[in-house]
Amino acid sequence: MYMVVEGPIGVGKTSLSKRLAARYGAELKLEVVEENPFLAPFYENPAAYAFQVQVFFLLSRFKQLSQLSQSGLWQGSVVGDYLFAKDFIFAAMNLRDHEFSLYNDLYSHLSPRLPTPDLVVYLRAEPDVLLRRIEKRGRPFEAAMQAAYLSDLTERYDEYFRSYAGNLLTVQAGHIDFVGDQEHETELMARIHAALGTVSAAD
Repeated sequence: MYMVVEGPIGVGKTSLSKRLAARYGAELKLEVVEENPFLAPFYENPAAYAFQVQVFFLLSRFKQLSQLSQSGLWQGSVVGDYLFAKDFIFAAMNLRDHEFSLYNDLYSHLSPRLPTPDLVVYLRAEPDVLLRRIEKRGRPFEAAMQAAYLSDLTERYDEYFRSYAGNLLTVQAGHIDFVGDQEHETELMARIHAALGTVSAAD
């Protein structure tokens, strides 16, 4: 089983992924965020660092996920806190003209080589909720995050998943607290388990 939790910045992807990995005894694949040396400069000057930050993410994510396609490197179940296509969502928002064309060429060559998740859990929330959660976790390089940026990002995620062809469960995460409320966590886990059961039945 290969399951992915996706959604915009601050929605709770990593927290849910950790809980799912523990529940299903799965290997946890977390995206490399703070190791990106261009991320902090990007938030201060997006135009100057957008290409560097996107290419770093593209290659690091591809290297990590490509292990799932290599015989002998992947045994059992995997839960990840990002979909490879998220890189394209951010790139389409942050890059322009020749930089986006070059990025798109790289992405189109790498993406087909990666496995498709059995289920994607799309966590969505309104920008004001995301902003509060980002402020609460207190990452220094996210301190300058703007509501307008999160609003644009959320719209792009919604647009992407409206036409997503794979198995998808959409969760309105702004209305639940699966980290602090045990009942909310139990209900969400039951929904995900049911969605996985539907996937298995289809197989």
